[in-house]
Amino acid sequence: MTTESVALPEIRTRDADRTQQAILSAAVAEFSDAGLGGARVERIAERAGVNKRLLYYYFGSKDDLFLAVLEQTYADIREAEKALRLENLEPVTAIRRLVEFTWDYYLANPHFLTLLNSENLHKAVHLNRSSRIRELNSPLVQLLDDVLQRGQRANLFRGGVDPVQLYISIASLCYFYLSNNATLSTIFGRDLRAPAALAERLSHMTEVILGYVLRK
Repeated sequence: MTTESVALPEIRTRDADRTQQAILSAAVAEFSDAGLGGARVERIAERAGVNKRLLYYYFGSKDDLFLAVLEQTYADIREAEKALRLENLEPVTAIRRLVEFTWDYYLANPHFLTLLNSENLHKAVHLNRSSRIRELNSPLVQLLDDVLQRGQRANLFRGGVDPVQLYISIASLCYFYLSNNATLSTIFGRDLRAPAALAERLSHMTEVILGYVLRK
């Protein structure tokens, strides 16, 4: 077998991976800008610099591509959360760090909120078809549960805290403020996107969450 015959499949695999990643990146931008209903396959292909037929070849349909984008979006945030190494942090520090991370991630990745808004408008019909989504999210629940149990054993945290409910509270405190920032700023007559307001919000959310889990 020649060197060329060995290398060629590897090159093709790398090219296919790069093409699929380019399509996913372009799809994130298009779905974020236009929503699922307004997104156009032609624009995604143009953004990715590929032929439209390749998009259908790799992903099947616009709806299948949207599901792939959602799965990748969740995989990205879960991977970033793993890098926090919460299991190595003291329990109070771990909870504080998770709140800070979630806030910073949402600020740095506004497409995450936009994509979730779009999927919620469609009643999670795409995620309901996913074979990966629960597998992607379950390690975070287990990790948070371990942090809570460590805190309880150290007599720092109260008992009976559901890790799923706690994470939903952390996510919602961050999510609502940012996804509704324009209307909230208008009705309260405050620039809630100002740096001081964002810092104040993070402090508030952290104290709210810690106030709930800490033993009185």
